[in-house]
Amino acid sequence: MQPLTGSSELLLMLLADARLPTAGHTQSAGLEPAVRDGLTDVPGYFRTRLTSVTRVEAATAVVALHHLRQDRPLSPVEAAWAARTPSSAMRRTSRAQGKALLRLVHRIWPDAAATATVSDLAAPGRALVLAGIAASTGLSPASLARIVAYDDVQTVASAALKLLPLDPADVACWVHDVLPLAEALAADVAGLTEPSSIPAAGAPQLEAWAEAHAHTTRRLFSA
Repeated sequence: MQPLTGSSELLLMLLADARLPTAGHTQSAGLEPAVRDGLTDVPGYFRTRLTSVTRVEAATAVVALHHLRQDRPLSPVEAAWAARTPSSAMRRTSRAQGKALLRLVHRIWPDAAATATVSDLAAPGRALVLAGIAASTGLSPASLARIVAYDDVQTVASAALKLLPLDPADVACWVHDVLPLAEALAADVAGLTEPSSIPAAGAPQLEAWAEAHAHTTRRLFSA
């Protein structure tokens, strides 16, 4: 299969496609346990994730991209991400998504050196695999951060429509209204280059919900 070059907008659409094996049909970005615990403020949930766990993931992806382009090791980036993701359930979910995404990557870009480097890690998280895609296809750091933020918002939105009695038009409006925050996140992290610069933006309640969800036997989404 030929690589996509010079078509960054189309590539971003591909990576945001809900039919990907890591996309919203399998994930709720933690919304399912939150709803089970009584949450109804979906726009507020968007904002909370964008200022915490999603910011960490986007920054991790950007720093990993810099390391790949400078031929620097990825293990310090992985360690920094893990240190900023205290929930073992969240780490497992990210690594499971990374594994699923790598399977797709090997089909689309089988000869890409950057994705091969990511594959050498024992269990790369989703952010590092996305960085490998960006390095292999020429995506900018801002575009990479943008897709991390946008995908997170759309994952929550998709799950919300399955978990709550909502009008899809309302949810689309909520997504539209939070896009400036996603864009601001991308701009904020696009210039990061060092693992130590990855923000430590924890969200204890989100982490607690993730841990609870990992142990329930009745659930619609894997995370």
